[in-house]
Amino acid sequence: MVGAGVVGLSCAVRLLEAGHGVSVVAADRPEGTTSAVAAALWYPYRALPQDLVTAWSARTYTALAELAGDPGTGVRMRVGTELVREPQPDPWWAAAVPDLARATALPGYAGGWRFTAPVAEMGVYLPWLVRRVEELGGTLVHARLDRLPRGEGADLVVNASGLGAHELADDPAVTPVRGQVVVVEQVGLEEWWLDPGHPGGPTYVVPRGRDVVLGGTDQEGQHDLTPSPATARDIVQRARRLVPSLAGARVLRHAVGLRPVRPAVRVERVGDVVHCYGHGGAGVTLSWGCADEVVELAG
Repeated sequence: MVGAGVVGLSCAVRLLEAGHGVSVVAADRPEGTTSAVAAALWYPYRALPQDLVTAWSARTYTALAELAGDPGTGVRMRVGTELVREPQPDPWWAAAVPDLARATALPGYAGGWRFTAPVAEMGVYLPWLVRRVEELGGTLVHARLDRLPRGEGADLVVNASGLGAHELADDPAVTPVRGQVVVVEQVGLEEWWLDPGHPGGPTYVVPRGRDVVLGGTDQEGQHDLTPSPATARDIVQRARRLVPSLAGARVLRHAVGLRPVRPAVRVERVGDVVHCYGHGGAGVTLSWGCADEVVELAG
């Protein structure tokens, strides 16, 4: 297994549960991956094709809802609202959500929808995945690869390297999309809010147990991991307009992640390699569904 983000670790867990021996090899430890930066609200963002993404998202929704029953996983089910600026039909992924309902009386917006979605607190969830891998007999190895380790003691290589697939899979279709977030103190928020069509960038407020993640940006082709102070100020202003109760919330930290965006998520087997990358801004959202398919492809 190449890659220790949420997709790679989920694939490792499912493969181990299916009886495979698994060694996870990654340049970055889980806490250093893009997954660690994610607000991790279940939401199919920057991921295609629609039919496959809806199916993978539905399977992941079910898996995360089950994990939410264990506080130790860091997953919690939270009700929230997505806002739209122009009248729209139900979202294309609506079939993946059990309780989607139209929302009205939203000043400044044409409407929206409310639904319950899993939210994974990545500082808890990623370590839980690592422990699960180790409990099942898997290992994690920190190493930087310049190629996929084919024919080196493994019958099969699973490539869940995210943005690294640009080099490891020689795939120029994988593009970084920069996402910056601001984490503020928890001020009693329970519901999430999302305005994906904000002209300043996708705007979201995602509460967790001890903090709230504010976002964000969607800067295609940018690699800079240094948070921009001007962008951070803009994110906070947008978030406060969306959720006024955030006014005065103390900023705890800033973070940047690079989403691995591709015209279509790649989940396929080529010889002794199973590719699973290009999940865009939906790594958590697609993780268990894609992991189940990787197991099927592994045989």
